[in-house]
Amino acid sequence: MDKILQTLLEKVADLHGVPEGAYNIRANGQMAGRNTTANIDIVTREDGKGIDVHIKPGTKKESVHIPVILSQTGLNETVCNDFFVGDDADVTIIAGCGIHNGGDMESRHDGIHRFFVGKNAKLKYVEKHYGDGDGKGERVMNPRTEITMDEGSYMEMESVQIKGVDSTKRDTVAHLAAGAKLVVQERLMTHGHQDAESRFDVCLDGENSSANIISRSVARDQSHQSFYSNLQGNSLCAGHTECDAIIMDEAKISSLPEITANHPDAALIHEAAIGKIAGDQIIKLMTLGLTEEEAEAQIVNGFLK
Repeated sequence: MDKILQTLLEKVADLHGVPEGAYNIRANGQMAGRNTTANIDIVTREDGKGIDVHIKPGTKKESVHIPVILSQTGLNETVCNDFFVGDDADVTIIAGCGIHNGGDMESRHDGIHRFFVGKNAKLKYVEKHYGDGDGKGERVMNPRTEITMDEGSYMEMESVQIKGVDSTKRDTVAHLAAGAKLVVQERLMTHGHQDAESRFDVCLDGENSSANIISRSVARDQSHQSFYSNLQGNSLCAGHTECDAIIMDEAKISSLPEITANHPDAALIHEAAIGKIAGDQIIKLMTLGLTEEEAEAQIVNGFLK
């Protein structure tokens, strides 16, 4: 693996070498490394365009790394991965996609991740996106996440777009059974002429299911962002969706939260706020010795944490 791919791996998966536990590393459309454990098995799909990850019931404190990295300009691929998390398991899955494009053709990765979370299982899922390269070709990533949660399960999803992604469409669809809980934290920043769209469709089907969807974003320069969320309460349940965004320069942001109650005991809330950085915040930091640009960067970094 060359230096460019190693850098991408560090950015999207915090890996500085071979990870512990189970992993599957995909580089330029090919498998670049794989390891399984006694409790976690990784199998290539029959069509060769993805993997199945099987996590045994009761597996505790284990992790799976599944990063995808591209450095070949003009490469376009679609990959579908399925994750079967056994009952009572407690695991972490770390994904991510990094694209280095030094050419003039578009490089693109479309990933479909389907999660089947067993009864009373706990899953933390981390997904990071990053792009770099001095070529004119665009870096495009379109992740789709499909989640099916069984009774009493818990899933925490952290979705981060670091920088350098020219175009992205993120779709997340979830169905929750009784007592299941989904927590999503999205953080992203766009700049230049980048375009980012996020869409969440969550069905609270089971009694006492709950979801909390929170998005924090910053749009700079001439970039554009769109946020859509739809919570459907189909039983006695609780749902909350929130979008907070900072707009700067000549950027554009739209937020369209939607809630639908199909049951009298569905308790649903949506919030949305878009605004610029307050002048008094910048002035306060400048009195501590920061320049205006440094003060602005401190505020943005704190907002996206």
